Amino acid sequence: MKTAHFALTIAAAISFACAGPGQFVWMQDYAPPPDVNGASQYRLGVGDMVSVRVFNQESLTTRERVRPDGMISMQFLHDVLALGLTPAALAAQIQTKLKEYINAPVVTVSLEEKPPLIVPVVGEVSKQGQYSLERGAGVLEALAAAGGLTEFAHRDRIFVLRRRPAAVRIRATFEALSRGDQHALAFQLQPGDSVVVE
Repeated sequence: MKTAHFALTIAAAISFACAGPGQFVWMQDYAPPPDVNGASQYRLGVGDMVSVRVFNQESLTTRERVRPDGMISMQFLHDVLALGLTPAALAAQIQTKLKEYINAPVVTVSLEEKPPLIVPVVGEVSKQGQYSLERGAGVLEALAAAGGLTEFAHRDRIFVLRRRPAAVRIRATFEALSRGDQHALAFQLQPGDSVVVE
């Protein structure tokens, strides 16, 4: 799956390089979509480790990792969908399902561990590949992991391909990134992002 994602990123990078800059938004002009019903709250993703506590039911208290199919496993309930839910929403869902087995269950869910951020970096960088970065990393960290730019790189054609919540190409210049521009410092890579240097 990761290999397929990397191959698609390379194909996209080649098509962008052949077509020129195309449509994009400058990093300093990029504004994430507005919050809708608390959308800014953390939503669980594949690989996240959650702790599920059921008050006065130690046998149901568990730690589970969100599987690639988006589920976690629980006694009685078997598979429960966690992907895309906030911890509070997952707790409410589990609480509702447990009412069939327990009188007035009280459930809390907390996020215990996030997987590393995996970001493909392709194009005119020294070492193309998928890199494991700290959560909250920016474009400069991704470029550093890939060994920096090649001598053929367009220093003003650095793109982040963001697929969620809507597909967008976000453009930055190496000068803005390296001088610590406030927009570059505030910009954080997200799961699903790719970095392309033309």
